[in-house]
Amino acid sequence: MNSAAINPTTSTTTKESNKAMQFESSTTINAPIATVFALYANVGGWPSWDPDLKASSLNGAFVSGAVGEVKPHSGPKSELKFVEVIQGKSVRMECKLPLGMMHFDYELQSQGNSTVATHRTTFSGLLAPIWSRLIGSGMKKTLPAALAGLKKAAEKA
Repeated sequence: MNSAAINPTTSTTTKESNKAMQFESSTTINAPIATVFALYANVGGWPSWDPDLKASSLNGAFVSGAVGEVKPHSGPKSELKFVEVIQGKSVRMECKLPLGMMHFDYELQSQGNSTVATHRTTFSGLLAPIWSRLIGSGMKKTLPAALAGLKKAAEKA
């Protein structure tokens, strides 16, 4: 089942796929890719634009294989593994859950002088349907706000 909704105040598009236990949102940012990617690379600064996060950190460089931590306002601190970091293009991360995994994909596409940022969250594993409902339902609601914060931060930079 796919659905799409547009929030005119942030120019964010949201798509949801219940079958794949996945949801995503996109927004157009009036800033170059390098500016947006720099906000991704500053992992400790994520809470400044993502209202779901209380804290975030990175151990070492922002590269594939790096490990960090995120602490949401409404949940426990979790280890975050940076599975793949492609400079100026995308970041793929994952968090382990009991009998499951939460995957995060941040993708950037150039559109003239602007950048389209897409954030996708996917749940996998034996308990994916449960984690998708327990954790994903709240994340799905706040994802447009995180993208709006990213947009605002990038356009101010």
